[in-house]
Amino acid sequence: MSDTLQILTLISIWLSLLMSLITLSGAIFFWLKHSKMLVKVTPLSRYPKITLVVPAHNEELVINKTTQAILDLNYPVNKLEVLIYADNCSDNTAKIAREMINQYPERKNVQVIERTGTGGKAGVLNDALKIAHGEYLGVYDADAMPEKNALYFLVRKVLEDPERYKAAFGRNKTRNARQNFLTKCINQEIVVTQRIQHCGIWQLFKIGRIPGTNFIINTNYVRSIGGWRNGALTEDTDISFKIMGSGSLIALAYNSEAFQQEPERLKDYYFQRLRWAKGNYEVVINNFRHLFDKSNWRVKLETIYYSCTFFWFNLAIVLSDIIFLANLSALVVHIWNPAVEIPFTISRSNILLAQILLFNWLLMILLYVLQINIAMNTQYGQSTNEQIWLSLASYFTYSQLFIIVSIHAVSSVMLDRIFHRDSTRWVKTKRFAD
Repeated sequence: MSDTLQILTLISIWLSLLMSLITLSGAIFFWLKHSKMLVKVTPLSRYPKITLVVPAHNEELVINKTTQAILDLNYPVNKLEVLIYADNCSDNTAKIAREMINQYPERKNVQVIERTGTGGKAGVLNDALKIAHGEYLGVYDADAMPEKNALYFLVRKVLEDPERYKAAFGRNKTRNARQNFLTKCINQEIVVTQRIQHCGIWQLFKIGRIPGTNFIINTNYVRSIGGWRNGALTEDTDISFKIMGSGSLIALAYNSEAFQQEPERLKDYYFQRLRWAKGNYEVVINNFRHLFDKSNWRVKLETIYYSCTFFWFNLAIVLSDIIFLANLSALVVHIWNPAVEIPFTISRSNILLAQILLFNWLLMILLYVLQINIAMNTQYGQSTNEQIWLSLASYFTYSQLFIIVSIHAVSSVMLDRIFHRDSTRWVKTKRFAD
């Protein structure tokens, strides 16, 4: 039994490494091609009207800068409608946003809406969908400051093929990346996600994933698919599956950038990622049926990817850690007590087992560090010697937190379903003045 379990665990981790290498290869090809392109901001063939929505729940610490960044966007004033939702706020979010708007008298089509409805962020987006006048609906979180050309690049991308590209998404960067060790690690994770994973799967499969912020979607189209699912913990992943299921594409506008604030305390980070993990598990469970129906191949591929990442490979990593620690402990005890045997063996040679485990472990570390540093090399000012040492340190600390979060999320989702608990409740991520 131990032999079978160990072999399955090692094979699973090797498959996860292969999946990562395929994505990394796609990303490298993407950046080798695009790094040679000179990016120019030239007039568009047309400027469709855009409705930008900013969901804000008690965001008085960050709403000022975000509102200012949105009002400074390089897009025709008469083609932009801005809806800032102060969603069930008990602070000065609405007041601060209005004070900033008053400094832009030329921006007539901007309003702050004080909302008391339900449904969370998805509820806000559905409310905005009912009154939006724009051909496209754009979303920026209250802590996400778009670069002045962010919207321009999103629109330019969808106009390349508006029939296929029903949505476009950009990249998000950490605006408080240098604050402490935690934010430095989060910054590395964000860069890898944006510069490796998103670019790699777009290059290889033309698969895009709507992030929580910095994206636009065709308004009539999102109405036709029923909008967002109220209460969804990860409304972005949920609607991404809907879009792909209809046969449309979510295009990557890699030059569109927004700067978002990340958690600066471990507790805030933990509960934010727990919410994300629970939401992703819910999406996987709800879409697992697509593996066996007539859904298009992109939906099936994404379902396989999420199922493997959040269930199979996570379980394999947990089992691998247990096997490794158990054998390591046994080896240490064996020094003083030769009668103690290694609990998990593949053959009668304990040396062979140690070699396989060590090789597998080194491969994981190497690929982790390689992904981070390739990603950093694609972004100006990020590739430094510090990032190499930080990536090594984060592997043994920061990345291991994901295992704990995943176990907590899986158990929480199961208990929510067994006891019919409200799974839409979540702890708000704490903001910091910057």
